[in-house]
Amino acid sequence: MGALVQANYGMRDTLRIAGVPVGQHLREHRIYSEPDPAAGETGSIIIVVATDAPLLPHQLDRIARRATLGLARMGSTAGNGSGDLFLAFSTVDGSTPAGKDEPTLTVPFLPNDRMDPLFAATVFATEEAIVNAMVARAT
Repeated sequence: MGALVQANYGMRDTLRIAGVPVGQHLREHRIYSEPDPAAGETGSIIIVVATDAPLLPHQLDRIARRATLGLARMGSTAGNGSGDLFLAFSTVDGSTPAGKDEPTLTVPFLPNDRMDPLFAATVFATEEAIVNAMVARAT
């Protein structure tokens, strides 16, 4: 599971990293001008989640929805002015012909009851990708 984000979102005061409210400790270190907190969240984020697990489209939709949990763990509340986009895809193309004379395909996929580890991995990968986008990226 991997995640890539384009992050331009959130209010500094609500920023959390590994559960620690670091945003509250950055108040005196103004590097850029921040919008008025009363105005609410006005940024946006795009999160793309990729996996090599064999998943069907409805399962990938469920994975994409879990990216919001990683975003929330970082302190975002996805305010009214926030534009958020989530996308998930699988690199697996496991379709094979069903039989020599049959025009249908069979597609392998992971059963729904085995997706919990993928959900957790999505949350953690999203959280890490957001941190990397904010502090580990090159300027």
